[in-house]
Amino acid sequence: MKTTTRSKSATPAKSTTSATSAPPKKGAAAAPAAALERRPRGSASRVSSTRQASFTVPTLSLENGADVAERLQQRLISLLDLSLTLKHIHWNVVGPNFIGVHEMLDPQYAGVQAMIDDLAERVATLGAVPSGLPGRIVDQRTWTDYDLDRADSIAHLGALDVVYQGVISDHRREIEELDELDPVSQDLLIGQSAILEKYHWMVRSHLADWAGGMSNAGADSELGAAQAVTNKSRSGNGSRSGRSADGRR
Repeated sequence: MKTTTRSKSATPAKSTTSATSAPPKKGAAAAPAAALERRPRGSASRVSSTRQASFTVPTLSLENGADVAERLQQRLISLLDLSLTLKHIHWNVVGPNFIGVHEMLDPQYAGVQAMIDDLAERVATLGAVPSGLPGRIVDQRTWTDYDLDRADSIAHLGALDVVYQGVISDHRREIEELDELDPVSQDLLIGQSAILEKYHWMVRSHLADWAGGMSNAGADSELGAAQAVTNKSRSGNGSRSGRSADGRR
């Protein structure tokens, strides 16, 4: 996983006062844009912290509370990425089935947003610091951006099938890990998985044929799945055999 090291230096020393450092007179030109940039995050060390609190939920040790919170933070990152991907597809889908796919994704986006809030609040309840800041999403995720921009609806659905496979697989993996650690957090992920799997079914129903085959069968990447369903859509050939794509999330 990509990580960044942030400065933990003490508060910067005060500058000396001189005639040239006096504040500008009224009406003087504004400060350069560079001077208005945010200070490094390390400069907020006296007023902000990402450290685990001195408490967690009853019956959990601080160590276990921090472990569960970290697991949920990773699921939070995954769902934040999923929500942005759903909106990206919503904006960029084209073709004959545009309106159906465009409108199908809005409730899914809203549902994932609710999951995000529940996860973040659970992380805070455990005494940790939930984060959805853009830079941290990129730093903490182990996958790249969604592969498609403007594309036919069937291509986006083929790729979105792969996205959902990854998200759900990782949710289910953590459900197993949390079995003894924290049943409350486990229950939260179980409920979310049920909803995510329903959203996934809605996507897959566009890709399935009457015999139960999948038009993106055999694809193991978003772009590969998009190309597979597009080729089969153009040729008019369906698929009667399927193989799960490898998830990335």
